[in-house]
Amino acid sequence: MSADSRQEAEVLGREAEALLPELTAFRRELHRRPELSMEEVETTRRIREELAREGIRLLPLDLPVGVLAEIDGGEPGPLVALRADIDALPVTEETGLPFASEIPGRMHACGHDFHTAAILGAAKLLHRRAGSFRGRVRLLFQPGEEKGTGAKALIGAGALEGVQAIFGMHNKPDLPVGTIGLREGPLMASVDGFKIRVSGKGGHAAIPDAAIDPIVAASAIVGGLQTAVSRSISPHHSAVLSVCRFQAGTTWNVIPDEAVLDGTIRTFNAEVRSRMPVLLERIAAGIAAGYGAEARVSWFAGIPFVDNDPGAVDIVKTAAERLSLTITKAERSSGGEDFAYYQREVPGGFVWLGTGGTEQWHHPKFTVSEEALAPAAALFALSALEALGRLEQEVPPLVQVE
Repeated sequence: MSADSRQEAEVLGREAEALLPELTAFRRELHRRPELSMEEVETTRRIREELAREGIRLLPLDLPVGVLAEIDGGEPGPLVALRADIDALPVTEETGLPFASEIPGRMHACGHDFHTAAILGAAKLLHRRAGSFRGRVRLLFQPGEEKGTGAKALIGAGALEGVQAIFGMHNKPDLPVGTIGLREGPLMASVDGFKIRVSGKGGHAAIPDAAIDPIVAASAIVGGLQTAVSRSISPHHSAVLSVCRFQAGTTWNVIPDEAVLDGTIRTFNAEVRSRMPVLLERIAAGIAAGYGAEARVSWFAGIPFVDNDPGAVDIVKTAAERLSLTITKAERSSGGEDFAYYQREVPGGFVWLGTGGTEQWHHPKFTVSEEALAPAAALFALSALEALGRLEQEVPPLVQVE
């Protein structure tokens, strides 16, 4: 690392620390007024207001929620993007914080208010350097991540037009402040759903021989589905299959005609993902037939898996090293993240950002350590500058998306 690059990172880090009070205040404001997916009207207004106050150029966006903005380095060059998600969850907050949610049944229980404030901080740091670097940095404040619809909406609205690389993050409560988790390749799982309708023949509970009990058949299917992972997927790959709803019957003494199973499958491999619908159909139909019943499987394809570009990960690693952050190998998560849609269009890096919280995502007592806002803002500002420099020099080039 050169003395100049080390000094640049130190200055940027100090500026980020100086921004901490206003970033904290903004994050707390968002935390008090959480808005659900694709309903983030007030959040959108406040982000636009903060960017405009800073003098950052807002871009037109033909959506009712979400914000696009751009910082021009002063000379022609590459275009990279930073993304934050802005929506909250239908969760009743139980943190007891003085700035807890003021809206019953809604909470920033996944830390998207933290992401938004951190990327706002990165934008402020970059805007102060406008005119001193080549290229542009586009800011995507994305709605609807929790529903998995926001990224596709922004892409459809042209948010990635001209973008050559994109970077994003998720807070990680089990990593301490000042630590980031990096991993090349798959980081977060694809998210698909299924419904299995098991049809039998209803009857009196006291005369089961005159019926075909769909509850018994469906119960056997629940157990049999586990072999879709344990006996049909290579041990070198991983997958999660969970049946999360089992609905049948209306009273205690009547065998129903039908039982319905709902569940989800999470995978980190495209081939494994493509095989799962066939496996489910085979297992469910075979087991149901053994009981004289019939099973019909419906498959609901959802979010693809987050697949980190090696070059993008190395860019964040370089920025983290210059900022003297602790780097660890990121543990994969079976949770989903629609950042994956951006990575199907352009090379992208998605990282864990340590926030030292007490509970995991989506818990009513979920919290983040706000001192992590400063290193997060500095990391993404420096990552954007590093990406612009590499794209300008093409050393090393980012991997091209096929």
